[in-house]
Amino acid sequence: MTTTTEMLRLIIGCAIVTWIPRVLPFIFVRSFSLPDRMLRWLSYIPVCILSALVFESLLDTSGTVVSLDWPKLITFVPTLAIALITKSLSLTVVGGVIIMAVVRLVM
Repeated sequence: MTTTTEMLRLIIGCAIVTWIPRVLPFIFVRSFSLPDRMLRWLSYIPVCILSALVFESLLDTSGTVVSLDWPKLITFVPTLAIALITKSLSLTVVGGVIIMAVVRLVM
């Protein structure tokens, strides 16, 4: 596959569009300090987003009734235990992948 000028412009354009919303807030916030209450509120956003993504993935919405996706739920419980015990992202990810592989092999 050859890279054309049009393809290169498309890649650069996508990079800029992805980069701008991530960098602009830092540029604007850098010039003034946020109140402590606002900083405390902002500190909960990553936890909320991660929780929403995790719990949404535990649900099976393919049918007419929303139900639990049992293989994912069975994987989630020991993976959560690994995360709480080790507090290591790497060990949690590796453990979760291994547990999911075993669950899929068995089920």
